[in-house]
Amino acid sequence: MVTESSSSSQSSTVPTSKGMARTLAQHHQAVVGFLFGFFVILVLYTTVSGQFGSNTIVVLQSTPAEQNARASPPPPSSPASAPNNSTQDIIVHKDDVNKTMGGEHNQDNVPGTDKNNKTDANFDNMQANRTEQSGGQPVNSTITNVSDKMKEEELIRQELDQDDDKDETNVKKGPAAPPKPICDLSDPRYDICEIIGDARATNRTVLYVPPPGERSADGQEWAIKDQSRKHLEYIHKVTVRTLSAAQSLAAPECTSRHAVPAVVFAMNGLTSNPWHDFSDVLVPLFITARAFDGEVQFLVTDLQPWFVDKYRLILANLSRYDVVDFDRDAGVRCYPRVVVGLRSHRDLGINPARAPRNYTLLDFRMYIRDIFSLPPDSVGIPYKAAAASNNNATVDGEKRKPRLMLINRGHNRKFVNIPEIADGARAAGFEVVVVEPRRDLRLEEFSLAVDSCDVLMGAHGAGLTNFFFLRTGAAMLQVVPWGHMEYSAMIFYGVQAKEMNLRDVEYSIAAEESTLYEKYGKDHPAVSDPESIHKQGWQLGMKYYWLEQDIRLNVTRFAPTLHQLLRTLGE
Repeated sequence: MVTESSSSSQSSTVPTSKGMARTLAQHHQAVVGFLFGFFVILVLYTTVSGQFGSNTIVVLQSTPAEQNARASPPPPSSPASAPNNSTQDIIVHKDDVNKTMGGEHNQDNVPGTDKNNKTDANFDNMQANRTEQSGGQPVNSTITNVSDKMKEEELIRQELDQDDDKDETNVKKGPAAPPKPICDLSDPRYDICEIIGDARATNRTVLYVPPPGERSADGQEWAIKDQSRKHLEYIHKVTVRTLSAAQSLAAPECTSRHAVPAVVFAMNGLTSNPWHDFSDVLVPLFITARAFDGEVQFLVTDLQPWFVDKYRLILANLSRYDVVDFDRDAGVRCYPRVVVGLRSHRDLGINPARAPRNYTLLDFRMYIRDIFSLPPDSVGIPYKAAAASNNNATVDGEKRKPRLMLINRGHNRKFVNIPEIADGARAAGFEVVVVEPRRDLRLEEFSLAVDSCDVLMGAHGAGLTNFFFLRTGAAMLQVVPWGHMEYSAMIFYGVQAKEMNLRDVEYSIAAEESTLYEKYGKDHPAVSDPESIHKQGWQLGMKYYWLEQDIRLNVTRFAPTLHQLLRTLGE
């Protein structure tokens, strides 16, 4: 019995041990499976949250030179423009960065700059993270939105010539962009250079010392004619140089430092003729320097003392600082900004679309009148102003007449019968003042004389440039010489008169009113066929029609023009 019991007990123990082992193995598998599942869930959670846990930002980086040029970051988006309780995808476009960060300059609308020299941002880095939008949107919908953004980013990348195989987490900067040329030689009328930064001016030379991070092994150099007519042979050149890294270390030390910009320009050329004084120097100087509001210094090459004296009021108003003779100045003047040359849009004209603050020729005329302390434009022409104030009677009791200033040239294209012309104008109903402008004429006094007149009359020539001193509504009466000169009369004076709100009246003389008729006879080509003369070159036309010709005005033929003008002024 004992033996059987022991055998039975042992046989029953073996199955029990096997069952326990099986149970433990199953339990172990369950624990391992749980831990593995937990680990998988944890990995998935981490991956998903990493993909959708931050805002999507496309960063467009610029070169160090452009970053230095930008003074401030773009303004933040208005809070009102973002939806509540949601995050926004932010895409920074190239054009937006240019407009916001100052990377693009309209250089005809900024003083001292050129329109053709625009800084186009060199974007060479882009990073992208994705964000999960809140507000209960399905994950699939969010992934679709992110995919659309990624496509948009790809289009931007292609547009900006990005490399296709950039690492999103380790973006490497490309090579630095070459320095932007500081001189622009593309305009057919003028060359212009602009230095912003460390500019050092000495004896007809302007040096630019770049910041250490922008220096290169090689420098750049230009020879600039610093006036508005760059093709004139006798305008001497100014040297403009960007120093290399080695040259920058040996740059001449400043002997004086200035807090205001400088403009370098020449006073020679075709000056001493009033039309060229204004067309070649004063109007271009107004375009280039007026926006500085006097906070600019002039460095003048080929300085003409008579020019400084004659136009001192204009020069002193455009700049509150002493004029520097740049040919003889031995020091090294350091400025934060230097413009070399004068911008010019056309002969005696301003294109508002290219001018700072959209200046016009009318703005220039009003500016000149203000400088010379002439009456405000609101008072009207003298003839009407006198009538409005009931002061239209002269001392002897006669009715006030419109005043006509008759300008007689001293040499070519002069009136040879000036007394007869003056008498004819008086007979038509004008008060006549005869003048012969001289180069040494004091403009302070002469401007008042012109302002007191309702009509400025003269042959096509420089004397008519005094129309800047007329009031709005006054008339410029231009006598056009023989020889198909109507086009010149219009583009040099007629267009300008209309732009300045003046009345443009032109009288073209007949062949018999030209002294060429007396000198060469009616059958000479210069008299009978002016077009054949012009076809042989401008030199021949200049010889006959500009230099040799004078005018004997037929007062009878001219009288209807005066009568019509008198009626127009009275309207």
